[in-house]
Amino acid sequence: MNTKNPQYDVVIVGAGAAGIGCGVVLKDLGIENFVILERHQVGASFSRWPEEMRFITPSFPSHGFGLLDLNSVVLKTSPALTFGQEHLSGKEYALYLETITEYFQLPVKTETDVETIEVLRQCKGFVIQTNRGEFRAQFVIWAAGEFQYPRLNPFPGADLCIHNSQVRSWSKLEGDEFVVVGGYESGVDAASNLAALGKKVKLLDRNSSWANLDPDPSISLSPYSLRRLEIAYSLGRVELIGEKQIEEVKAVKNGYVVESKYEKWFSSTPPILCTGFDSSLKQIAPMFDWSNGYAALTQEDESTLTPGLFVVGPSVRHGELIFCFIYKFRQRFAVVVNAIAQRLEIDTTPLQVYRREGLFLDDLSCCDNDCVC
Repeated sequence: MNTKNPQYDVVIVGAGAAGIGCGVVLKDLGIENFVILERHQVGASFSRWPEEMRFITPSFPSHGFGLLDLNSVVLKTSPALTFGQEHLSGKEYALYLETITEYFQLPVKTETDVETIEVLRQCKGFVIQTNRGEFRAQFVIWAAGEFQYPRLNPFPGADLCIHNSQVRSWSKLEGDEFVVVGGYESGVDAASNLAALGKKVKLLDRNSSWANLDPDPSISLSPYSLRRLEIAYSLGRVELIGEKQIEEVKAVKNGYVVESKYEKWFSSTPPILCTGFDSSLKQIAPMFDWSNGYAALTQEDESTLTPGLFVVGPSVRHGELIFCFIYKFRQRFAVVVNAIAQRLEIDTTPLQVYRREGLFLDDLSCCDNDCVC
């Protein structure tokens, strides 16, 4: 192999849950000529969570009954069993991913920032330019995630606010009263943690996420978040203000004013932005069809515009099906690797274990969130 411009079968971009999980599936098929490029360190996004943030999906060791821990990305592993925690912290989960990386000896190159991806002529592969040189590959799997791409400018004056991804610990914020903008998971997490510290919080949401009864947690709040919010609300520490579209934040004497079309709320502390994250796919947006508002993918999670470019992780979407949680998107790792292996003319029989374990979801017609009770 040319060590200056190495040629790989597969380059994975991102060493988070999706990238590490996908790397193990490649290993299980005997594909060794691949590399995982990570801008920071393994599990970096999880390490950057606020100290108090926890997984909303519960972890539970249940291998003996044929079920995989909801937050596992590799067969026969369990974050719950490893840490004795049902709702893990970001740092704990990052350590879980580091442990997998070491055990399977995954070829991860850290501190390697992908700058551009170029398609070679006649779709003969890709050239990946990074801060540490050039890499070439026949296939690229994009697994960069979303947490490191916060929506920082949703309205004028947003620069006066603090995005929740910029908070290292809620205990470090000075003040006794806060305004939180955004009522989905991040907003409820912020409000609940501030309330637990004895703070008063106004939680503003353009809808009323706490009242959404949709059974899909990609759309509505998780039971874990709802219960925490109920406790904070019952203690009188959180005021729920729904159906308010925030249009601007202004600096005034002794604080800030958060404005909707007809109302204003004063805050003596910088407002907290919980306005979500952009898809990391925006970094390579021209390589996808966005006509439906999200990156169009084939049934094998390959870009419809760029053959050989696959996506794993929370940015995967097929119509109304949103794969934004680990227990959802991990079911697509084997689908992607199966497609690549077939083109490399590699035996895919070892992937049958993934199908038996419910980690080879290639029939999307069976996905249904309806609940009769």
